[in-house]
Amino acid sequence: MTLLHNRVDKKVLKKRLQEESLERITLSFYRYVIIQDAQSMRDELYKQWQNLGAFGRIYIAREGINAQMSVPRENWTRFIEQVYAHPEFKDVPFKIAVEDDGKSFYKLSVKVRNRIVADGLKDDAYDVTNVGKHLTAEEFNRAMEQPGTIVVDMRNHYESEIGHFEGALLPQSDTFRDELPMAVDLLRDQKDKKVLLYCTGGIRCEKASAYFKHSGFTDVNQLYGGIIEYARQVKAKGLESKFKGKNFVFDERLGERISEEIISTCHQCGKPCDTHTNCANADCHLLFIQCAECSKAMSGCCTPECKHISDLPIEEQRKLRKGKTKENPHSVYKSRLRPNLKDILGHV
Repeated sequence: MTLLHNRVDKKVLKKRLQEESLERITLSFYRYVIIQDAQSMRDELYKQWQNLGAFGRIYIAREGINAQMSVPRENWTRFIEQVYAHPEFKDVPFKIAVEDDGKSFYKLSVKVRNRIVADGLKDDAYDVTNVGKHLTAEEFNRAMEQPGTIVVDMRNHYESEIGHFEGALLPQSDTFRDELPMAVDLLRDQKDKKVLLYCTGGIRCEKASAYFKHSGFTDVNQLYGGIIEYARQVKAKGLESKFKGKNFVFDERLGERISEEIISTCHQCGKPCDTHTNCANADCHLLFIQCAECSKAMSGCCTPECKHISDLPIEEQRKLRKGKTKENPHSVYKSRLRPNLKDILGHV
C-alpha cells in the first residue's frame, strides 16, 4: 500500500537530500481550472510524483493547482507526460528555476486548500477569468518606459525588499489577502493609467489583474510567467534586466539572484545584504535578513532572547515551550511581527 503522506523526520530528509547524487530540476506551475474532486486529484498526483522521487509544495483546490517542485532530471520526461495526461493540466507551462542546485525541496507535500491563492474574497466577488493582458519580458520593458505607466509589485514586503523592478509601487503588506485591496486603493484615482502587475511566477497577478479590472481599471497588464520567466527571457534574448536584486522563492533557497545589485540591508547591523534566514530558535522561526557576520555572532538568531533559548539544551527548550498557547504565533514569512531588530540590538 502506498503511503499518501510523509512519515520521515525532517532532519533525516534534509540529510538524505544533501547526500543524494541525483540531478534535479526546480520548477513551478499553476493553472486556474475547475477541479471537481480535489481530494481524489491530490491523492493521484501524490502517488505519481512519489514514484518519480519528486519533492515540492503543491496546493490543489476547486479553482485549480499551484505547484513548486523539484524533479529528478532522469524522470523529467515521465513527469511532463504524467502532468499533461490530466486534461485539466494539458500543456500547462512550466517555469524553470533561474539558478538551481537541486536542493530546493526535501519532501513531497500535496495539500487540498479552499484556494490556491487566498484573496479573502467570496467566490462570486469578481470574475477571476477576466484577466489582464499578458506581456513578454520585452513587452514589459517597453511598457515600463512609456510615460505615466504604473508598475505594481503584487508580492509581500519581505519579497520586494530584496528585489524589485525599477520604480515599482511596493505595497507594504504581509499577505496577498491584504495587498490586493491595498494596491487597488493606492491607485484609486489613476484608473485610466496603464498598470503593469508582476509577481514571482504569475499566479498572484492572474487574480490581481482580474480584480483590478473588476475595480474599474481600464488598461491592466501582467508579466507573463512572472519574474522567473522574465529572467529566463532576459538571459535567452540578451535583454536589459529592469529587475534589480534577488527574486524571493518559497523553498529552501529563499532566493534566486537575478542581478548583481544588493538593494537591501542586514536587519541587525545595516550592512548590504539580501540573504534571508529563519531564526534558529525553533519556537520563533522568524524570517529576516542576516549577514554572515551577524549570523555567526547571533548563532543564526534574530534577538539576544532567541539566541539564549537556542543555546539551551534541547530538553530545556522543550520545557519552555510546554504549556504555551498558539495565540499570535510567529509566522515563517511575517518579518514585521517584531520591532526593528537594529533598534533591539544596537549593534552586534
